Amino acid sequence: MRKFTIIPFLFTAIIYAQSNDQKMLSDIYKFSLTNSTCYSWLDDLSNKVGARLSGSEGAAKGVAYTKQQLETLGLDKVYLQEVMVPKWVRGEKETAYILDNKFKINIPICALGGSIATPKNGIRAEVIEVQSIKELETLGMAKIKGKIVFYNRPMEPENIETFVSYGRCGDQRRSGAREAAKYGAVATIVRSLNLRQDDFPHTGAQSYGDLPKEQYIPTAAISTNAASLLSKKLKENSQLQFFMKQSCQQLEDVLSYNVVGEITGSEHPEKIMLVGGHLDSWDLADGSHDDGAGCVQSMSVLEIFKKLNYKPKNTIRVVLFMNEENGGRGANKYEELSKTNAENHIFALESDSGGFSPRGFSFECDEANFQKANSWKYLFEPYLIHSFVKGGTGADINPLTSGKIVKAGLKPDSQRYFDHHHAANDTFDAVNKRELELGAATMASLIYLFDQYGID
Repeated sequence: MRKFTIIPFLFTAIIYAQSNDQKMLSDIYKFSLTNSTCYSWLDDLSNKVGARLSGSEGAAKGVAYTKQQLETLGLDKVYLQEVMVPKWVRGEKETAYILDNKFKINIPICALGGSIATPKNGIRAEVIEVQSIKELETLGMAKIKGKIVFYNRPMEPENIETFVSYGRCGDQRRSGAREAAKYGAVATIVRSLNLRQDDFPHTGAQSYGDLPKEQYIPTAAISTNAASLLSKKLKENSQLQFFMKQSCQQLEDVLSYNVVGEITGSEHPEKIMLVGGHLDSWDLADGSHDDGAGCVQSMSVLEIFKKLNYKPKNTIRVVLFMNEENGGRGANKYEELSKTNAENHIFALESDSGGFSPRGFSFECDEANFQKANSWKYLFEPYLIHSFVKGGTGADINPLTSGKIVKAGLKPDSQRYFDHHHAANDTFDAVNKRELELGAATMASLIYLFDQYGID
């Protein structure tokens, strides 16, 4: 007889929980779209603080500003984590041009992060165009030595998931100079990682790896329009020359910080749920999409919980990581300190794909927890959140190695993200207020659900 009374009770409890969850998500979205501070924070971070390349004055101002704003939320803890970061400076604005039959055509160019400078008077040499690093092997030193290698493999336009396209051509930026130097190239230029034809060169990190310093060569990105023009001109005249001049340099490491704030868990304070983005940006613009948006959305998660008087069961911690763009040292330091302090992270969510309309999440977890997340999908559908997939989540939460952890990455619509990524047009005016706020609400909703029901 007892078994027949339990079933209606369980059914009623499930319906009650579902109703509570629906109301909580409704409250989260309503607050975010009507009272969130995240857009105002981004305005300040972009327009008052500005570019925040690791080791720069802007990065230091960004640390001070975000710490101050977290302190106004009345969190249980707000503090800084020391981390030594690289200091690379661009120097004077780069110049470049195509010299073709005595006609000079100026080209938009920017040094890649970590590159060395050209000689004081620049470099002028013939150009050899390639589509891949592998192609260097077929050409050999005889055809490459003394020339500027031009990597011109575009991002594949056919992929709806634009991060797939980005991943498939990123090696020419990251490793192109290192590999070309082995064949005697004097410099490299790289087609910007951008799906749009425009005049904005896109910077980004590159590495010389274990190459001896005396073999380092300067490397830079050129805009997609410039890449198309140079390729066309090379077909007309394979002996044309290219001139480039840049004065960047790598200085000694400097002290910087991760910014951390948290609400202590009411039931399981020892279990940590992390939400974050990276505070540093490239130096060409203020980094509103990459990753100012992720930082203020993560801060907003704690703001939402405080303003709605939600008392989480687990500790909710926001971390604004330093040095994601050219080293990842903030993330590595965070994990190092986490191990030292024997911290237990059960969940981590990163936003580092821009402030566009949220579409869902990618997850790194076992099948049981992925199915648990999928069981909540119906709660997100009224907000047009529909994509729950397994896949990469974020560079800054990647190093976390707690015993059992669910990692998630916010997935905004990515179709326009690479129009701005690492370029001079990654500015505040490119971010839509409502889209930014929807992303913050979506993040807070997922954290609420994992906080309520835990991980399996």
